[in-house]
Amino acid sequence: MSQLMMRVGAVVVAAAVGVVGLSEPAWAHGITGGLESIPDFVLSGITHMLLGWDHLLFIVGVVLLAGELRRAASLISLFALGHSTTLIIATLSRWQVNAALVDGVIAASVVFVGVVGLIGRPQRWGWFAAAVTGFGLVHGLGLATRLQALGLHEETVLSRVIAFNIGVEVGQLIAIGVLMLIVEVAHRFPVPNNGALPGWLRTRRAANVALVAGGVLAGTLVAVGAVEQEPATATAAGSGACQVRDRTETFQGIGGHPKKDFYEPTETTPQDDFGHVVGDGYVAVLYQPTLATAQLDELRVFVTGPDGNKVVGGPAAAGQAETFKAIHAYQTLTCTQFDLAALREFKAGWANDPRSRSTG
Repeated sequence: MSQLMMRVGAVVVAAAVGVVGLSEPAWAHGITGGLESIPDFVLSGITHMLLGWDHLLFIVGVVLLAGELRRAASLISLFALGHSTTLIIATLSRWQVNAALVDGVIAASVVFVGVVGLIGRPQRWGWFAAAVTGFGLVHGLGLATRLQALGLHEETVLSRVIAFNIGVEVGQLIAIGVLMLIVEVAHRFPVPNNGALPGWLRTRRAANVALVAGGVLAGTLVAVGAVEQEPATATAAGSGACQVRDRTETFQGIGGHPKKDFYEPTETTPQDDFGHVVGDGYVAVLYQPTLATAQLDELRVFVTGPDGNKVVGGPAAAGQAETFKAIHAYQTLTCTQFDLAALREFKAGWANDPRSRSTG
């Protein structure tokens, strides 16, 4: 059965590597926005697993290297335990890491499994099991960072995280089940032994070479994407009174889509609705109600006009020191003076970021 698994796995790996070559790096760990109910989070977890080419490559690589179902199940369980632990703890503790760095580590895990496969199955599995658990821990940190970008409410965060994690595990079981089904179907076809090496051994080497190639390609795409998306610490356009930093703001509640795009200084900003659309790839602007009339008019025209596609704005809550903030899923623009040019640049940069499409 292990020889047959290797043969089928090579086909699966080759297909997945092809997907990597056609994919954007952000797709590997993207989490859809606009999630409200428990079933929404379960479905998002399933989708994340089944569409995460890096995760799938790693799982397939571990199964093929294990060579038998019992050992494969044990190793995958350790990976699941690792990412479940850090996903829940990091989300509840508000720990965040560089998501692109996590993508790079997962790509490295694919290379790692491929290299171990080329060297040969371990004589002692303890160190390999520890490595699989470690990769799971890192993967969970990346998931926690993505989930926090959705602005989960404190009162519902635990149930949502658990639901998402259940979805990931269900998706993982589906992926493994499909692989096993393919193995059973392929069992009807013999493995040819033409050439200097047995057919199953040639297939094993090909599968591991493909894993290494897929991991290297994935890591390269992540690195290129990170360079292209690297934000400036201050906006190039405008007065220099604005800074871009990693987002730390959260919104209260889950909410839905706001009733309108712009809320006047005398109105109350629906924070829960703003949090909802930020998860859908919007930019939320929170301005001081004391803005000069001319500045307020400029901001209103920007938010409600064609340039303000996927932008909402409203008065800031008490305690905000900045003249205005602009917030998207990953970053915040803060301005101590009104600077519409900086806001335009911030919004345009996010619109060109692949993650703005993968979150919604």
